[in-house]
Amino acid sequence: MKKVIFLVIFLMTFIGFAQENYSITSQKERLRQYSGQWVSAMNPSTDSVAKFPEIKMSSLSNFNNHSLTVKVLQKDSANQYNSILQEIIGYDSVTDTIFAAGHNAQGAFFTGKGSFASEKKWTMQDKDLNGNKTMKVDFNFQNYTDVILEGFDTNEKSLWKTRYIKNNPKDKNIGIQLVSVHKEMLKNPEQTLIQLGRMGYSYVETFVYKNGSFYGQSPTQFKTMVEKAGMKFLGSMTFFDPEDKNDDAAIYAWWNKTIQDHKKAGVAYLSTSNSKLKGIKTIKELQEYCNYYDKVGKLCKENGLKFVYHNHADEFLKVEGVTIYDYFLQNTNPEYVYFQSDVYWMQVGGVNPVHYFKTYPKRFISWHVKDYKELGESGKIDFKDIFNYQEIAGVQYILSEVEEYSFPPLYSVGLAWEYIYYELLK
Repeated sequence: MKKVIFLVIFLMTFIGFAQENYSITSQKERLRQYSGQWVSAMNPSTDSVAKFPEIKMSSLSNFNNHSLTVKVLQKDSANQYNSILQEIIGYDSVTDTIFAAGHNAQGAFFTGKGSFASEKKWTMQDKDLNGNKTMKVDFNFQNYTDVILEGFDTNEKSLWKTRYIKNNPKDKNIGIQLVSVHKEMLKNPEQTLIQLGRMGYSYVETFVYKNGSFYGQSPTQFKTMVEKAGMKFLGSMTFFDPEDKNDDAAIYAWWNKTIQDHKKAGVAYLSTSNSKLKGIKTIKELQEYCNYYDKVGKLCKENGLKFVYHNHADEFLKVEGVTIYDYFLQNTNPEYVYFQSDVYWMQVGGVNPVHYFKTYPKRFISWHVKDYKELGESGKIDFKDIFNYQEIAGVQYILSEVEEYSFPPLYSVGLAWEYIYYELLK
């Protein structure tokens, strides 16, 4: 019963926020849906993409996200890509509209003005520099990684139609903890994973392992689903806290099955956390946990996996004058137990992650990078300084995580990827 109560409390803590409805109301934030690297679909009726798509588009944010620099490339007969259009599209705070200015490969310049009628519907009216209307373009966002564009002449006759699919790069190996989009994963895991893969995420970490399954899928089924979305399934948060830390038979039985299930899924590491730290009063109790974590870590290592301890804020409480987190770091075997630094919870706990990276080098192979709401927005956490210490920390797995939102979760995790990719992993 205690295990069930813990799991319920944990899930409520992490997913309660997802029950709210969020929207994107401002023209400026709606425009950010168009940022990223995009490629054209085979045709407007499908989201399938050819090996060599006809069009590639780069749309990068500038000036505190007020504008986008857009470059459009078209494939030639030799499968080489040549520039056909460049423009800047931005939000004008004076008129509360979207403005554009650009030119094509022939040197014909144009301007455009328009707005979002809704979160997903955007229209721009283009003019030449003599002020004559030339073309109207409608943008219809299917989701945050899929948009259909159609151009019309002055008589409302369709001139062309294309569909862009987001295709952000994966070269910086950014992962995501799926609690960030838990409601979406429960509703439609396949489509949610596809969007995450298009956003540029390279791998996922779960927290829902139960009775040998992930989101109702077997280990191999979930692995296949993730890989179909262009990502890998590398990490999993797992929870088993036996009352008797010396009950090796129960510990081995639970963890061995868990490890075998995760090996089938192809994961690289298992992580766990501890919700009972406020109730610990003695060093002896802390040492029992350390011994337990060493047992689990040893079993993981023997099976080719890493075992990782994930912190919240309670690790920075003291027991008999000793900080719990320091005790865990000092009294677990580095060969068996690694640590996953949750930089948000470290800040809540009143500590600087950099201090721990310097004091215990190479122990922190995974980071959860999150903020009070959208990543980088609070100004309370010096992420850029933290990222100067990747090497000394020993980090191998950097994951975004969003716990609180100002916008729809899938929009927010897209912003998180952009922040890590463009601002932190330069």
